[in-house]
Amino acid sequence: MLIPVKNMSGQQVGEVELSDAVFAAPINTTVMHQALMRQLSNARLGTHDTKVRSEVSGGGKKPWRQKGTGRARQGSTRAPNWVGGGAVFGPTPRKYTKSLPKKMQRLALRGALSVKVANDQMIVIDQIAIDAPKTKTAIKMLSALGADGRSVLLVTPEKNIPVWKSVHNIPQVRVLQAGYLNIRDLLGYDLVVLTRDAVDAIELWLGADAPSTTMTGATVTGATVTGAAVTAPEMTEA
Repeated sequence: MLIPVKNMSGQQVGEVELSDAVFAAPINTTVMHQALMRQLSNARLGTHDTKVRSEVSGGGKKPWRQKGTGRARQGSTRAPNWVGGGAVFGPTPRKYTKSLPKKMQRLALRGALSVKVANDQMIVIDQIAIDAPKTKTAIKMLSALGADGRSVLLVTPEKNIPVWKSVHNIPQVRVLQAGYLNIRDLLGYDLVVLTRDAVDAIELWLGADAPSTTMTGATVTGATVTGAAVTAPEMTEA
């Protein structure tokens, strides 16, 4: 499919042919959900811990004698029913790591990219020409691209320190290398802005094992995703 290529001033300077295998791929919402849950789970440290009655300090002495006081019998001040006592069935350190086959991970990414294209939430620019950190330049570029009031994910082919520093202070704007593209960021930002070189890098990465573009199942209509396994709509060439 052909989509327009813009410059930093928001003017169209050409067109780029996007691979249908990557940007108009079948959208499997089940796999996308699994990939998102995997990423969120793997981000958890799992270092939470509580102390049981054998780990809290104190409580070695019986608080009062067994009989004759009129009070309920107690053996330790660190029993769970005491203030400052041990926790019962509290969280302990554990791993939340989940695995997902790489083919399913790439399938989820292709689906997320296809949703962005289908919903007109993707812009391709020729380059981000920011040689020195300048937030004002980045704000001007985003405004020209129609990104005012929207969260934006800028995808570059490689690490770009001036661009990163330029948008670092702008709320809801993030710079990401194409090789670190992930399902959470794709679904979490309103607008995805790719450079032409980033498009090439993504197609090289995700298009290697992409199946044919024959689409089955339900369809995406406008901005609505329906069905458990849906497909991208037919795109109108620019």
